[in-house]
Amino acid sequence: MAASKAVEVEVTGRRLRLSNLDKVLYPEAGFTKAEVLDYYARIAPVMVPHLAGRALTFKRYPDGVDGPSFFEKRCPGHRPDWVPTAIGPSSGKPGGGTKGDTVPYCVIEETAALVWAANLAALELHAPMACASDLETPRAVVFDLDPGPPAALRECAVVGLAIRDVLAELGLEVLAKASGSKGLQLYVPLNTPATHEEASQFALAIGQLLERAHPDLVLTAMKRELRPGKIFVDWSQNSRHKTTIAPYSLRARPRPTVSTPVSWDEVAEAAEGGRELRFEAPDVVARVEEVGDLFAPLLTLRQVLPEAVAG
Repeated sequence: MAASKAVEVEVTGRRLRLSNLDKVLYPEAGFTKAEVLDYYARIAPVMVPHLAGRALTFKRYPDGVDGPSFFEKRCPGHRPDWVPTAIGPSSGKPGGGTKGDTVPYCVIEETAALVWAANLAALELHAPMACASDLETPRAVVFDLDPGPPAALRECAVVGLAIRDVLAELGLEVLAKASGSKGLQLYVPLNTPATHEEASQFALAIGQLLERAHPDLVLTAMKRELRPGKIFVDWSQNSRHKTTIAPYSLRARPRPTVSTPVSWDEVAEAAEGGRELRFEAPDVVARVEEVGDLFAPLLTLRQVLPEAVAG
């Protein structure tokens, strides 16, 4: 089948050439590239603030979610000159030294840039915890809750609520989002000085505290053979070089699910088995129109990590 003709459009004052709009990128749902582009254009007002200033890693699916994919850290040389770049977390090392080549990552600062990335079939956008202007200072702590079958999202919700309660005792507010895949992710906004090591050790300490309280459900060890039936609290996502799926990013699942911020009431419903924290692109656009950006505090809330966590 011949490729569809490219079209030129204007997005927030920028001219973009979009191609293969009728290509189906999510075969199970019949979700086309045009629909992917439309989703990102519509969600941009709440998504771009969570991307701005970050050195982003693209995960591209040129032939759709059933085809080959690849991670792209180095921003393509053919990018428009209005898409800025920044040195990302795989380059350099703490203290300002260098480690191999410096890699210029794409930085998404506006709607047109997000649509441009989507036109590359960058279905997934992955972001580090730190901004490119200060790669040594994470803006949040992340707890990535990964279920080992037969545990599933319901068990993630149970563990998520337990982590929220522990953090509340420490005076910390935490936000939740469905990963859009199989797990749940919790973010503790910081926006104050901290190191990646401090963030990692804090997440590990909280995870270990829950592991001691619920040894049949919670796991912090990296060994995959220990994960079946448990929720792995992946504290290592706080490492300087790691990235996590960005809020509102599509996921490369059979259907166009989205990494979606959720309320704690919704998490509680999921823990009771009364709700499935699974949202597809059209749902998320309508949802944001109704409730706004539940992750907005992530950008402004200033919190300080406690010096120690009691065992």
